[in-house]
Amino acid sequence: MNITLLTSTPKPESVVAAAAKLCYSDSSIGEILKQGNSECHRIITKVLSLGHFSVLEHISITFGIEGVSRALSHQLVRHRIASYSQQSQRYVKFEGERSWFIDIPESFKKTEELKNQWDKVMYNASEEYLIAIEDGVPPEDARLLLPNAAETKLVMTMNARELHHFFSLRCCNRAQWEIRAMAKKMLLLCRSVSPLLFKDAGPTCLTGKCPEGSMSCGKSAEVRRERGRV
Repeated sequence: MNITLLTSTPKPESVVAAAAKLCYSDSSIGEILKQGNSECHRIITKVLSLGHFSVLEHISITFGIEGVSRALSHQLVRHRIASYSQQSQRYVKFEGERSWFIDIPESFKKTEELKNQWDKVMYNASEEYLIAIEDGVPPEDARLLLPNAAETKLVMTMNARELHHFFSLRCCNRAQWEIRAMAKKMLLLCRSVSPLLFKDAGPTCLTGKCPEGSMSCGKSAEVRRERGRV
């Protein structure tokens, strides 16, 4: 998969700090925006520690996402506080020599039998799809022959508050492996934009109790110890 950072709100930490300070100050917005880096750091650290995440909604980040499966995108769009533009299987026909499907998952590499099963299903699906297209079936119907492993690409924009929520769920060890891998790549890109705003972003066990209950991976205390929290 290929995850790229397309654009983000300029000076994100200054914007968040200004929004937070504005709520408790009679200064003009122009005056507030002049605050130095140390003041921004102090305000943001306090805001995040208090859980006042609404000011993070003023920051948005746009990602380019390629080489992921339709199974992943079906999970992704469940995060409704975001904007998505996805490649259409209705208007874009699968053809040529390019890869149609994501790489074979590790679980299918365990045995030669499983690997052959994967290869056979992907090959047959592509062949039946092409036959249907050649026989005049429109792509919007022929696409129904393609499996969840069909590769897709999209552009996604989320605000920083929703990204924190997204990372708390999708960076968790309990998340499905493909979307977890994508979330970790996205988190690294977010930290390149603003190390401070995304310093503690990640699975909930980094900052508190694991919400998975009996379904927990059991590594919550271990993870917090590594981060110096227990």
